[in-house]
Amino acid sequence: MKKSNKLMLIILILVTITLTGCTKNYKDSEGKVVVNEKTGQTLPANILCAPSDEDNLKLYKDTKEGLEKKYAKQLEEGDISKKEYEKKLKEIPDVEKLVACKDFKVTSGGYEGIWNSIFIKPLTWVIIKIGQLVKNYGLAIVITTLLIRGIMYPVTLKTAKQSENMKKAQPELNKLEKKYKDKTDQDSMMRKSTEMMQIYKKYDINPMSGCLFSFIQIPLFFAFYESLYRLPILFEDTFLGFVLSTSPIKAFGMGHWIYILLPLLVALTTFFSFKLNSGASMSPEQQKQMKFTMMFMMMMIVFMSFSMSSAIIIYWITNSTFTIIQNLIVKRR
Repeated sequence: MKKSNKLMLIILILVTITLTGCTKNYKDSEGKVVVNEKTGQTLPANILCAPSDEDNLKLYKDTKEGLEKKYAKQLEEGDISKKEYEKKLKEIPDVEKLVACKDFKVTSGGYEGIWNSIFIKPLTWVIIKIGQLVKNYGLAIVITTLLIRGIMYPVTLKTAKQSENMKKAQPELNKLEKKYKDKTDQDSMMRKSTEMMQIYKKYDINPMSGCLFSFIQIPLFFAFYESLYRLPILFEDTFLGFVLSTSPIKAFGMGHWIYILLPLLVALTTFFSFKLNSGASMSPEQQKQMKFTMMFMMMMIVFMSFSMSSAIIIYWITNSTFTIIQNLIVKRR
């Protein structure tokens, strides 16, 4: 059963990566990533709506002109064909043809595949509308995250309860492992499997529900990441003094050391989120391995947070905090 869960999780990750769009950095005629020097934000080539900030508009237009000249010269010198030239021109983002973010709709830009049309655009539209309502897009990210977690609450609550039930069943499962430790024949394995299912039934455990939340969480994170990265109005707003488009590592380069608070909050919320979900269905040896794996994952997440935009970090902190509170409620009950 555990192998089946892992296999399904791996399949989900592969399917998600296959379906997801690609967050593309906008590169100028010299192949350099276009960066807003004021915020340190790298501008995306596949933005969803037109930026309203004059600096960003100018960056997009100037880069477009530079690329058009470069491709025209390549065509003139015979380095590319007419067909290649036209294809390259179509790939250049034209902000003047994009709808303004305040007027963005789920149908804007037409159908762009399953991932963009069903996940990215609806999520982007919700963030924009909530941002217009509360007058702050950082707060809109927090509210949107809480709304989605609220909708998913019945599923995540069941997963949390299953985790607690598994902890209660752990002593009996450990005894079962010891009982059949040196028995590898088929009959013994069948009896072990039967007795294990009886324990699961006794404690109302469904082994498959343990990874149910992961099945939802992985695509959701990809969707949030891409939506926030491709939404230009986030380049222009702040939340609690943090510029949403700026990553901690960029902020450090500009002398804004207060941004160290974001990776620290990521570390704290991730640690407690992992801790409350650890050791549910494992032997002591497995728990040691899991502890090492979780610490490694946490360090990787914290390391990555230094290069993530503040908007993505706010989503992660809000999401992890919700998980912590939910699991604490389940434990007390």
